[in-house]
Amino acid sequence: MKIVFLDAETLGQDVDFEELEKLGTLIKYDNTSSKNVIERIKDADIAIVNKTVISAEIMQVCGKLKLVCVAATGMNNIDLDFAAKSGISVKNVAGYSTDSVVQLTYAILFSLTMRISYFDNYVKSGEYSKSGIFTHYGHVFPELAGKQIGIIGMGAIGKKSAKAGEAFGARIVYCSTSGKNNSVHYQRLELDELLAGSDVVMIHAPLNEQTRNLINADKLKLMKCSAFLINTGRGHIVNEKDLAEAIDSGKIAGAALDVFSTEPLPENNPLLHVKCPEKLVLTPHIAWTGIEARKRLLKGIVENIKEHLMTGFAKF
Repeated sequence: MKIVFLDAETLGQDVDFEELEKLGTLIKYDNTSSKNVIERIKDADIAIVNKTVISAEIMQVCGKLKLVCVAATGMNNIDLDFAAKSGISVKNVAGYSTDSVVQLTYAILFSLTMRISYFDNYVKSGEYSKSGIFTHYGHVFPELAGKQIGIIGMGAIGKKSAKAGEAFGARIVYCSTSGKNNSVHYQRLELDELLAGSDVVMIHAPLNEQTRNLINADKLKLMKCSAFLINTGRGHIVNEKDLAEAIDSGKIAGAALDVFSTEPLPENNPLLHVKCPEKLVLTPHIAWTGIEARKRLLKGIVENIKEHLMTGFAKF
């Protein structure tokens, strides 16, 4: 059985592929451009991809392909309709990164609101040593206790993020973009009401037709000028041009993002050119990459392949 991992570099160099190698002949490519996909999986039984696109055109000419394993939760890079019609199974790994994403969500929130890098630089620069008092008031930061956190998307990550916010004494409200993920523990609001009343807005929603460009200029106008926006969901949910303008004009206090509409972030992206960069924290799509999360992800891929083989639908 031939297994081809088209973008293995996305899992990093510090994960062990031994269990995957036991399942068949494993061929790993660091990355694969769209023009090389067919050549690399045309005789594969199983393809593993993270972000590489597997279109209907690709599946049409890869006659041996019986399973596509997505090394992620989102599957928008796979033509799922064509795969179903063609008898090609597609399996993702859900829930592997919940803890990692929530941890990064609060890390970038506190980096933004507390300006840890500012205080760190103040001490390391020697300015603190010259100070006449034992503390420093160069940046005033708010406590999270007593504030309202509005969570957009109340799936597994949204629920865990809500619990973390509660631990800091925040009041939690939420909006379900699908209408399916609800919680009896927190107040559900419509999006506009959530935006208008929240001190922190966290996006934990998937990208779909309901969420694309969800946070645009009109929605940003509803937020408090003292509020912060955190996006660890998907880049296209937030209109980046509108967000940059909202930050520059003071419509909101700041934002922290781990995801972008184009990744890697192009040099001409307006977020890289805001007038007050200290109001913006940007990280390179790392929320999901905790080492434990990536190990769980690889384990999930292995289990998906084993499950697929045990069903008897795959004929190798």
